[in-house]
Amino acid sequence: MSDTKPLEFLGTGRRKTAVARVRLCSGSGKVMINGRSLEHYFLTETARAHAVQPLVTTESANRFDVRVNVEGGGPAGQAGAVRHGIARALLAADATLRSLLKSHGFLTRDPRTRERKKYGQPGARKRFQYSKR
Repeated sequence: MSDTKPLEFLGTGRRKTAVARVRLCSGSGKVMINGRSLEHYFLTETARAHAVQPLVTTESANRFDVRVNVEGGGPAGQAGAVRHGIARALLAADATLRSLLKSHGFLTRDPRTRERKKYGQPGARKRFQYSKR
């Protein structure tokens, strides 16, 4: 009984302040994000394509159904978090995909985040206007 494969593969993806919890199970390629279909959740074609890039690259889009819970951030950050989570879940499903996913940069957590506002100025980089007289 210990040799049976799990029915679901889990992966957590992060980007900026967005966190995506991904579940992969065998199916026909349906992608559901927060209870909505991919087309209804991500309104731009760019975000949709970005989110499912690991499935397209590994040619496993029709092998798995994807269910995602994503929160935080905006559309671009959430699409990146979904992409990262799907790549990690695919790695859990099939370890032989590691070199392909890594070469395309899907397993790397993008460290770029918003720079904090500093005291004594109105934003992260902007300074208050200087008046000579």
